[in-house]
Amino acid sequence: MKVVLDHLTKKFPNRNKKVGGFVVAVNDFTFEIPDGKLIGLLGPSGCGKSTTLNLICGLEKPTEGRIFFGDDDVTGLPPEVRGVGLVFQNYALYPHLTVEQNIMFPLGNLRGEEKLTKQQMKDKALEAAKLVQIDSLMERKPNELSGGQQQRVAIARALVKMPKVLLLDEPLSNLDARLRLQTREELRRIQNETGITTVFVTHDQEEAMSISDMIVVMKDGVLQQIGKPQEVYDDPVNLFVAKFLGTPAINVFEGSVKNGSLIINGDSVLDVKGVEDREVYAAIRPEGFVVDDNGRMNCRLLRREVMGRDSSVIAENDAFIGQTIRAIISSETKVDTSKNDIRFTLKPSKVYLFDRNTEERIPFNV
Repeated sequence: MKVVLDHLTKKFPNRNKKVGGFVVAVNDFTFEIPDGKLIGLLGPSGCGKSTTLNLICGLEKPTEGRIFFGDDDVTGLPPEVRGVGLVFQNYALYPHLTVEQNIMFPLGNLRGEEKLTKQQMKDKALEAAKLVQIDSLMERKPNELSGGQQQRVAIARALVKMPKVLLLDEPLSNLDARLRLQTREELRRIQNETGITTVFVTHDQEEAMSISDMIVVMKDGVLQQIGKPQEVYDDPVNLFVAKFLGTPAINVFEGSVKNGSLIINGDSVLDVKGVEDREVYAAIRPEGFVVDDNGRMNCRLLRREVMGRDSSVIAENDAFIGQTIRAIISSETKVDTSKNDIRFTLKPSKVYLFDRNTEERIPFNV
């Protein structure tokens, strides 16, 4: 089931009565979610991603715009008839019910031709439980389960009616690091097996990039960029997207372009043909640095951190915006830590230029 969001806007009354007016949570959001795909809705807290999810499922009504499931306009339909499954950050399981009863609960609300017998409900609950691999826990109650198992029950409950659209609102936030990794892999497997169109809301960019077919990056209610995770990472449209995606974070410098050359802290560090002379932000991915005694970029060396396969070179530069530069290099690369300085050659494909005023991307040729 494809989902189309057509110029969606959601405004809430400002809680500060002295200021008055409205707060725009979602601003003119237009996007088509392809049938059967897993979409990561990504952005910092307060960017409007959960509000967008609530608009899709019907918990909120848009101030402006329309929502389509396939060719059907569902903008005015209540949540219970939209055919959506919703999983929250909080598992919201009924503590007095068993796993089986929790999973069966949505089926008990079916009426008319859709109404099921007790055995049919049990069969569907078992099928959903097998999908998330908790079929051996059907007689347990929520307080007898781990956090990861409780989250699987919540997912099975959302899947038991085989919804047209599955909506996940930061479903892994309450899990520890290992369980988060395991559960997100399970989510990807489940989505692949069911083929249900899925929207996954998170502020964790690594989480979104690892399992999504496409990611949608939001800021202050405004859509910033849509694309395949690697494409958005490699080709950010503005400084916000470049800074938001990537672990460790991208390194941002104040710089300038003069005569086709990028200048950072007085050093001509890279040829950037086709860019007029101007002040810029230069952003360099951590993997964009190559240790080179003859490199054009000079920094103060602080230390080296060995992390097994890779190492981090921690350095400083007066033009750097932040505290310390972090460059990721191979552990086999030799670094003379007795020296105070270190020189780098930059990989052009990992360097991005942005306008100082608009923070929009400036393309260049090497």
